Amino acid sequence: MNTDSEVVHAADALTAWISGVSAETKELARNVTSLLEEKNPVGKSRISKTGLVGLDEVAREFLAKKPYAVGAWIFLSAASVEEGGRSFEWWVRTNSGGMERVDADRTPGSTRYYDYEKLPFFSTAASTREQALSGPYVDFLGFEEYILSFTAPFSVHGSFMGVAGCDIRIKDLEPLIMPNLLAVPSDAALINASNRVVLGNSGRYLVGERIKPEAPGQHRIALDVPHLGLSLIYGE
Repeated sequence: MNTDSEVVHAADALTAWISGVSAETKELARNVTSLLEEKNPVGKSRISKTGLVGLDEVAREFLAKKPYAVGAWIFLSAASVEEGGRSFEWWVRTNSGGMERVDADRTPGSTRYYDYEKLPFFSTAASTREQALSGPYVDFLGFEEYILSFTAPFSVHGSFMGVAGCDIRIKDLEPLIMPNLLAVPSDAALINASNRVVLGNSGRYLVGERIKPEAPGQHRIALDVPHLGLSLIYGE
């Protein structure tokens, strides 16, 4: 196998795996839509507290079935939920293998205020109405380590209401995709749309590092996963 074919094979393998996660995230968003449309009548602009019942089960079911994910969540825009309703469901996998709900401070002005609507995982999907990828970033309110967040927007009766998605720790991602990167016979890395390293096969590419988009001797293959902006870069 020559170098070109090894690189193409690695890019195809990465594309296939990431496309699978993207499709499963989109399915999560569809399940959220189905539940909310069933519980909330057409023409009602805000979701009631009772209309949110069952969202926790949707998030937990996703997490139970997707071993690559350490967290699964559903965040609604604050304006779409009636007063007294919980605007998000965020569940994480514990070290013992169970699940627990994550709470966050939603009090404006507090030092720990979690204004998720302004964070990229929410705002990008909300503005584009397309799937999005955030990270790698250090999630100081959750795992306090590098993670990737896959996001899909959802609507209720045609109106945008929020985003659903999952978190994957880089350390959990490594055994899943590193074999594909190691198959490239040169320094190589998976990078995001902001030219930050998601994962590299050598010390040349460190997680979270921003690289120059057109460095000498560096080549790039865009991965065919719509809207996520991922690429495989590799050397001579």
